[in-house]
Amino acid sequence: MPRPTAPGIASDPKLFLTALFDAAVAAALPEKTIRAHLPEKPKGRTIVIGAGKGAAQMAAALEDAWDGPLEGLIVTRYGYGAKTRSLEVVEASHPVPDEAGLRAAARLRKLVEGLSEDNLVIALICGGGSALLPAPAGGLTLADEIALNEALLASGAPISAMNTIRKHVSTVKGGRLAAAAWPARVVSLVVSDIPGDDAALIASGPTVPSAGTRQDALDAIATYGIDLPAAVTAHLASPAADAPSPGDPRFARNAVHVIASAAVSLEAAAVEAGRRGVEAVILSDSIEGEARDVGSMHAAIAREVASKDRPFRKPVVILSGGETTVTLRSKGGKGGRNSEFLLAFAIGIAGVDCVHALAADTDGIDGSQDNAGAFADGGSVGRMRAAGVDAKARLAGNDAWTAFHAVGDLFVPGPTGTNVNDLRAILIV
Repeated sequence: MPRPTAPGIASDPKLFLTALFDAAVAAALPEKTIRAHLPEKPKGRTIVIGAGKGAAQMAAALEDAWDGPLEGLIVTRYGYGAKTRSLEVVEASHPVPDEAGLRAAARLRKLVEGLSEDNLVIALICGGGSALLPAPAGGLTLADEIALNEALLASGAPISAMNTIRKHVSTVKGGRLAAAAWPARVVSLVVSDIPGDDAALIASGPTVPSAGTRQDALDAIATYGIDLPAAVTAHLASPAADAPSPGDPRFARNAVHVIASAAVSLEAAAVEAGRRGVEAVILSDSIEGEARDVGSMHAAIAREVASKDRPFRKPVVILSGGETTVTLRSKGGKGGRNSEFLLAFAIGIAGVDCVHALAADTDGIDGSQDNAGAFADGGSVGRMRAAGVDAKARLAGNDAWTAFHAVGDLFVPGPTGTNVNDLRAILIV
């Protein structure tokens, strides 16, 4: 016999799923994680640099935890700022770079130049930093970097491939900011939004070099058929685009700490589910692939549990994290990878009344709209149809936002202050 459902879960699954999201976010907030990773104070100055959608909140948490003077600059997404005392926060565009980001990147580089070995640089890095720090190299322009970014976002390439390419067309990414700070010591405090938590790939690693080579970038461009501006292609063909290697002696004194990650947040969501009387299982914290394909796969698992109580017995909540990708098949559609995942999932579980799901980005934004993701259940496709929306047609047109907006199922928590990638929670009762 099926196990009994915890009281209240079936009657308000959205509330239950939102509580899991809140628990996952709370576990990754910088005020809870940053204090344990503070470096020793230097003999000289402490300069703070940072970039990402949660970087301003990291800066505020650092100010509260640090006993001593701080100076520096943080760049974050428009609307994602936080109140700080001594550290300056500026805002720029994400996911498409703009002039404000260009100016901020130049200021960050200037801030770390000319330091001595007695100085300390604390780098606060999290997801979104790639777009927020445009710094085109080799005679390239901001327009070239914007075109590159748009091509990458439309390509369906995994984030690791995207950031390997990005670091080779930049004057700050790929460890170049840390190299510019030498001989000062650089300690990077990183919130991971990358499957596998490779700090060198987060925000394209402005202070953490990666082993990805220029040839790796060229191979990724060929593999994913990425159409780049001629100037970018020419730059990548030149050895001048080569990024510093991890073995460069300028990085020898530096340290890197991943202070929050999807794994920790998924565990927190699982604990919250158990507290509310529902067993949780974690599939993986590093799922990648085409969003609609991953959505269909999750739907198949949900149907198996709903009908046959395998591989998990219901009631159960299935959790997963990672970062899927979206290959744009048409122009004009709205929605990010979580919305697209969930629309494919909704189509796959149509008519299965005991399934409810939330897919959302933990930073509060999915793509370029104001939602973090959406809710879906076995009746979603039917409600869309009643509202005059063809779910399969919207999925084909990369227009998941419109589909969920039509039935009032967008999830809009606002900026969260952290970013540990996507949270997918599937409740089967």
